[in-house]
Amino acid sequence: MTALRVAVVGGGLAGIAAALECVDAGADVVLYESRPRLGGATFSLERDDFALDNGQHVALRCCTAYRALLAKLGTDSLLDVQPRLDIPVLAERGRRVRFARTGLPAPLHLTRALLGYSHLSLRERLASVRAVRALLALDLDDPQLDDVSFGAWLRSHGQSERALDRLWNLIALPTLNLPAEEASLAAGAFVFRTGVLDASDAADIGVPRVPLRELHGDPALAILRARGAHVSLRTKVERIRPGANGLEVDLRDATEHFDGVICAVPHQAAPALLPPGIFDRAAADALGTSAIVNVHLHYDRRVLDAPFAAAVGSPLQWLFDRTEASGVDRGQLVSISLSGADALLPLAQDEIVASSTAALVRLLPQAASAELLAGAVTREPAATFRAAPGSAKLRPPTHTTLPGLALAGAWTATRWPATMEGAVRSGVEAARDVMSQPRVRPRRREEAAA
Repeated sequence: MTALRVAVVGGGLAGIAAALECVDAGADVVLYESRPRLGGATFSLERDDFALDNGQHVALRCCTAYRALLAKLGTDSLLDVQPRLDIPVLAERGRRVRFARTGLPAPLHLTRALLGYSHLSLRERLASVRAVRALLALDLDDPQLDDVSFGAWLRSHGQSERALDRLWNLIALPTLNLPAEEASLAAGAFVFRTGVLDASDAADIGVPRVPLRELHGDPALAILRARGAHVSLRTKVERIRPGANGLEVDLRDATEHFDGVICAVPHQAAPALLPPGIFDRAAADALGTSAIVNVHLHYDRRVLDAPFAAAVGSPLQWLFDRTEASGVDRGQLVSISLSGADALLPLAQDEIVASSTAALVRLLPQAASAELLAGAVTREPAATFRAAPGSAKLRPPTHTTLPGLALAGAWTATRWPATMEGAVRSGVEAARDVMSQPRVRPRRREEAAA
């Protein structure tokens, strides 16, 4: 019996995960990617003879599907995961607090961290413990959670504006790409329960030791081709549609026929490719987008004395030492990740670099005596969908009403926010959906012309 023929459209993490899953299940796989590389929203640029990631991506220990994908790619050893959650949290004038878990079982593992979090008053710390208890009591399957703002819920449970800014947004912003005020309670509760509270080691942070292209795109291309998949780069798919036997994929100058197709493109691009009734433009527009901006500052000496740190009471959010990972042989490269950064998109690079440099000095006074050798800004205007109230209802399932067609991407109904973990889970689920459907023999090109 000939193998099931499957097309994967889109070479981001969802597409890579789907293609590998289908290949492992014995399918004949063709992966189409319009860009000259795999990796999707995780990629690296060449700047001044070193690799500059488009944005800083990290994984938590609870990101089991993503870490399993790295193991398939042979790059899992290149992700350094903390033995135990420990975050230096910086405030202006050099004030620093460690937010670290203990070895106690969940949820007691964070009690000492919360009670000792001196960026808040004692009253605010005690109130945060009560809010954690209320979060633990929520039913994550309750659809009404998606109708409420996470910030509004937190305020109704005694959280001050300062607590929202200095504690809750420490996690909400980088995971949801929105501040708690704008995010859905369903999304916020899922993040804190799954990624922080329900298991003591869930939030241990993993940071890659190499550029993203070496972690994802390059090894994925090599292993897929080694396993017999055909990876077609610089190939734009114009349409996916039902055919007389199976599904048809329209390219610029050809039409290919498949038993199954996995559409793994961003939600903004999906409506133009999909048949009517699967995921329309109105739904994509309603999901919206949220930007991420990264600022890369190359200093002539070390200014950040930790692999990474969070910032509160500052326009900066998370700081990462990417010196060794980027191949920088002089000084230190500090990459600053700014989530929910739509307001920064119209600003010039020099303006963003100048304001970020000034803000960094207020957090790290030692940076005042360092020379800035170079500054660069990378922008992802549509980095993720907006996890706002009502967004859960807009996220489509993997399975579609068209036999053989499945959707993949962090924007689908994985319950996870728009993260690498959500993307990988969606790809694996889409592959299993397509591979489990009854086999339809595709028409070959010569049959279609007959």
